[in-house]
Amino acid sequence: MDRASFTAALGWIFEESPWVAERAWTSRPFSEVTALHQAMVREVERASPDEQLALLRAHPDLGTRARMSAASTSEQACLTFDQRFIALNESYREKFGFPFLYAVKGSTTQDIFRALEERFPSDRGAEFAAALRQVYKIAAGRLQEI
Repeated sequence: MDRASFTAALGWIFEESPWVAERAWTSRPFSEVTALHQAMVREVERASPDEQLALLRAHPDLGTRARMSAASTSEQACLTFDQRFIALNESYREKFGFPFLYAVKGSTTQDIFRALEERFPSDRGAEFAAALRQVYKIAAGRLQEI
């Protein structure tokens, strides 16, 4: 594929951040899905802090149905979040400046709430890194699906 076709096909893997696929294109060919994922992760890691923050902020808040991509809607479809979760989730966003990110596939609502409670006391730097690791897991799951 040329760069434009590649970006069009895979630009959604990292939520509303087609720049990740566009930059990873230069690492082709990819021998397997894992190699493609690693190239995409490398591009996020090379990105500026502002680009990384924009990537984190592109993800929807868990427990809301507003402004969700088709991939996020599918991933969260079977989860239900109570008011306690929603309140803590809002406090998380206020504290860190980006949504709580968690690769929800295969997890229960309780697993996610427990992770939110455990991560909430973190400092911003540690949580920024944890959020990026979750984004990488989300992207890996999306790549495996397609």
